[in-house]
Amino acid sequence: MSTVGASCLLFVSVLVCYWELAQCYANGKVTSACGSMAPKHGVSGQTTHSPYRIDTNSSTFRPHDQVLVTLSGTTYFEGFLLEARDAANQASVSTVGTFTLTNQKRTQLLTCNKKQGSAVSHTSDYRQSEVVVIWTAPTDSPGQVQFFATVVAHYSLFWVKLPGPIIYQHGVTPRPPQNTTTLPVHTTTPSILPGPFSSEGCGQFKSCLLDPPGCDPQEDPHCFFLSMTTEGPDKQSVTFELGGPAEGYVAFALSWDTWMGNDDVYMCVKDGQGVSVSAAFVSGRTHPEDQSQSGLSSVSWRMADGAIQCRFSRPIKLSNQEEAAARYDLDRDYFLFLADGRAQYGEIWRHGRQPLISTHRRHITGPPEVLTGSRGPVIMKIHGALMLIAWMLTGSVGIFIASFYKPDWPNQTLLGQKVWFQVHRGLMMLTVTLTIVAFCLPFFYRKGWSKHAGAHPYLGCCVLALSLAQPIMAVNRPSPDSNRRFIFNWAHWGLGYVTEILAVAAMFLGTRQSSVLLPQPWATQLLIGYVALMTVCRILLLMHKHIYIKTSWASEDTQAILSDQSGRGRWGSFFKYSILVVLVMGNAGLLMALLSSVAEI
Repeated sequence: MSTVGASCLLFVSVLVCYWELAQCYANGKVTSACGSMAPKHGVSGQTTHSPYRIDTNSSTFRPHDQVLVTLSGTTYFEGFLLEARDAANQASVSTVGTFTLTNQKRTQLLTCNKKQGSAVSHTSDYRQSEVVVIWTAPTDSPGQVQFFATVVAHYSLFWVKLPGPIIYQHGVTPRPPQNTTTLPVHTTTPSILPGPFSSEGCGQFKSCLLDPPGCDPQEDPHCFFLSMTTEGPDKQSVTFELGGPAEGYVAFALSWDTWMGNDDVYMCVKDGQGVSVSAAFVSGRTHPEDQSQSGLSSVSWRMADGAIQCRFSRPIKLSNQEEAAARYDLDRDYFLFLADGRAQYGEIWRHGRQPLISTHRRHITGPPEVLTGSRGPVIMKIHGALMLIAWMLTGSVGIFIASFYKPDWPNQTLLGQKVWFQVHRGLMMLTVTLTIVAFCLPFFYRKGWSKHAGAHPYLGCCVLALSLAQPIMAVNRPSPDSNRRFIFNWAHWGLGYVTEILAVAAMFLGTRQSSVLLPQPWATQLLIGYVALMTVCRILLLMHKHIYIKTSWASEDTQAILSDQSGRGRWGSFFKYSILVVLVMGNAGLLMALLSSVAEI
């Protein structure tokens, strides 16, 4: 490879280390909340005075009249739901009339009660302080119409069904004002844990899942910890202790299998200066649904040293049928998932790495034991290992042999072909085979395309396509004396180095994939060391090649007075072989270090 190619390889390698992707989830499509107008955020709406209000430009209307409706506040809001309803029938959830938008970028129409355009909501979590829409009165409008709005300041801070002004049809007598004071909602305040959890008693009177294995949350704030203890006079409840270092939340789930979906989830979420403890259900690879504290008791929590810890109890069997439908009985065997991630205003984000999954099913009320788990599925570990072997060892050495060692072993053959060619062809065919096998494994695991892997799978597709193109080109190459041979030589050379650069970029991104997340910055530093070693070896061999050619151009007279030409040739060969040994041994050492990290996930 030229020095320009080596520089490009190093630049791309370092650049992709810091490639990050962001994703936004809010879209305002809240049709399921048309009736109650309550967000399903797992927390109760505010009962204090709201900083938001609804205004209209008219207090009366006739059928087909248009009324300007303004939702505004003294502070920003991220989401809202605005509806018009029959003021004389407070129990009705039917909407009245339709709306017209004045800002289609920030607002959108919803279909409630099968009436298109009967409600308005936000299109994103863009912060705004005023929304203006136009309401059109229907032909069969009731005599009194009242506007209501649910306003979300942020995920865990919102006001539900704020009453707005009542407008009247012409000829309808306005009703006297009513007392709209809202009674406060009484909730149970969790207590504060007196101190950190301890792994003492794990395997004796409580079952524990620890990451890393053998850690103690009392001594190590970076210890992920889950314990289960059957308690009560009749052993009718289980007390869970959950904790770990997290920016926003720690959670565990009870699952029938090792796939996320149809799981009973329990979460400890940082919310301001406190922790919200709740249960939920995950129906797929989606956001938890039906968050609530229903069925949970003796809730307590603690935040210190960057770690979140919470304790709660839950009956083994729930008596309420609605709760029991969403919660699993605890007298059965389940895989345990332990996850963590970021949260903002009590809203959890997708976890940035693979959850810790117990190696076997655990009977929740069974005998105490110390559980073990893994964050890397075996099939994905094999994928990573094969790709690393293919492009850190067999592929890189095969390319080096073809680039710098053609003149060596000039009079020796292997199976009827020159040695360098057979070695190069064998290593590259092995590289292509490893790449094909490794490429297929994630599709078997994911059962399709991964939507959260970023650019890594796209680079993998490019590497596979170019890898397959190379042997096809080689089989159809022109003869050595053909005047078109140079086209093949340049195309084969160019595609080879492009493939290698893309493969290195894919390896850098692969170390940060959630399914095989290697320790950082250790893994990145190893790959940078690999790229640096390859670059240095190429530069040294290019310098040697340049000096060798320059020497070969010297005149015969000059060569005649030089002493020991055969010795110079031997030293040149020794230098090249030494570089090859350093390259192979260095790459093998870095590869073994990365493979050990993959095995330990």
